[in-house]
This record gives sequence, structure tokens and C-alpha cells, in this order.
Amino acid sequence: MWNFIQNQVLGMKWLSVLVSRALTSAGLDVSGKIGGSIHFFIYDVIKIAVLLCALIFVVSYIQTYFPPERSKRIMGRFRGLKANLVGALLGAVTPFCSCSSIPIFMGFTSAGLPLGMTFSFLISSPMINPGSLVLLMSIFGAKTAVAYIVMGLCLAVLGGTFIESLHMESEIEEFVYSRPGVIDADIEFLSFTAKQRLEYSRREVIATFRVVFPYILAGVGIGAVIHNYVPERFIQGILGNNNPFGVVLASIVGIPVYADIFGTIPIAEALLAKGAMLGTVISFMMAVTDLSLPSIIMLRRVIKPRLLAVFVMTCAAGIIITGYAFNAMF
Repeated sequence: MWNFIQNQVLGMKWLSVLVSRALTSAGLDVSGKIGGSIHFFIYDVIKIAVLLCALIFVVSYIQTYFPPERSKRIMGRFRGLKANLVGALLGAVTPFCSCSSIPIFMGFTSAGLPLGMTFSFLISSPMINPGSLVLLMSIFGAKTAVAYIVMGLCLAVLGGTFIESLHMESEIEEFVYSRPGVIDADIEFLSFTAKQRLEYSRREVIATFRVVFPYILAGVGIGAVIHNYVPERFIQGILGNNNPFGVVLASIVGIPVYADIFGTIPIAEALLAKGAMLGTVISFMMAVTDLSLPSIIMLRRVIKPRLLAVFVMTCAAGIIITGYAFNAMF
């Protein structure tokens, strides 16, 4: 039963066969470079789009029971390590990219929530979400997907704990504390009828999909090129087990790239198929989602250089350690 769910429901192998038959009927050789690239592109775009929309709808519906003000009250009850865990878990169930997470981070900070909790949220939000869990399971299997989520949560909790221990509240720009928090928005989710919740979820699917779909297309396009045109020996030489610095290199290369987790997974899939080490690929994914250059530039407007440097170095160290841990475990 699990194999059926893994392969046919999450992996949509039936779709791969259907696309292959359609392209073959159109006269394309799916075993060749051009046909193979087209097959990879069509199959992955449809699969990711379907899974993404389904997950966004479900998560958005659940979120209508936890409006911003209620979330603030719940989070405000916790302190210390528990608070950081709550922040990381909240980030894990929100489908935001790194740049979209920053306004929420500002709202939590201006509401007076602990700094460790807000940074745990900021670290986990772009890196982990229900959609990424499903997509990772569909491509890499349940074991790898669960390990990725667990390691991501650990990185978020420990990173938030470390930053809070430095007592750097003064390194937040002054305007953040004086602005009204975005989580104080007057949204009457709790009075919604079932029909209103469904309508809200539908609108969230459309709005989120419009934002992330270009990154999905770009990510799958890059993945298709890597999968069918980049020599396997080249990938193995740079990111394979013969290069002990592959994890560090992948982390550095991922920083200038801007994409969310949904656009990054197809690239990771192609790199892994070409012989890259799993931990190296995981580090690349985490660096892209957590430390992209645009998000760092946006974050600099919110926090001062000293705290920004601590945040970047903390995340980078955690990402590199995670990569080597994955390479040792798998």
C-alpha cells in the first residue's frame, strides 16, 4: 500500500508513463536528450503544480482556524527552547519563501515575541513546509523527506536559541519596534462559515501559485537541462563523494540563487540523478531557500549588520553540518 502511495499518488508514475506515451505518439524519442528534457519538464511541472495546489488548499483551510491574533496569543505563552520550537513549527506549516517570511518576522518582533522564536520562524519558514515534505517524499522517498524535515527543524531551533543567547535585541532596526505588527490585522477567520473557508483557501491557492509558478518553471527547466545535457562525470567530480568540499561548494553556490523550495527540488532531483551526494544536494537546497541574496538584502533593512552577519554565519554553519550529516547517514 505504501509503495502505491509513494509511486502512484505522490510520485505520479502514471503521469510519467502518460507523458511518455504522448510524446512518443508525437514522434519524440524520450530516451534522447531533447525528448528526455521535454518529458522531464512536462512531467515535473504538472506533478509539482498539482501537489502544490492541493497542499496550499489544505494548509490555508487549516490556517483559517488560527488567525494572526490567535497565533500571537498562543506563541506568547512560551519561552526559551519551547518558544523556539513553536516558532520553528509555525514556520514549517506556512508556505512562504524567504522574502515573504520577512514581513511576518517583523510582525512577530514588533509584537514583542522572543527574538529566538522569531528567528526560528525565519529559518524554518522558507526551508520547510507541508508541500516540500510531499514533494521530497515523491522524489527522494519517505526516509529522506522525514530526515530533511527533522534536520531543518533542528537547525531552526538551535539557530534561534544561539541568536537569542547573544541578547542582540538592540540590533533590530528601531522602526520595527514602532510599527504596528502585521499579525495584528483584523481578520475574522474564526467567524467564517465552511463556504467562506473554502473560498478563502481557493483564493490562497491562486495567489500563492501565481507567485511561485515562475520559479517552478525555472527550476524544472534547469533540472531538465542538468538531467539530459550535463555530463554525469562532471557532476560527480564536483558534487560527488570524491570531493570532500562538495557540501561547502554547494552551499556557497546556492546563496546567489533565488527560488523557493518548489523551484529548488527539481534541480536537486537532477543533480542527484547525475551522481551528486545526497547531503551535498540537501545543502544546496537549504542555502537557496534560507540564504538567497535577495532575502539577505531585504533582511538588512530590518536588522543591523552585526546581527545579519550572525544570522548568515549561523545558518551557513548549520547547513554545512547538515549536508555532511546526510552524506554520513545515507
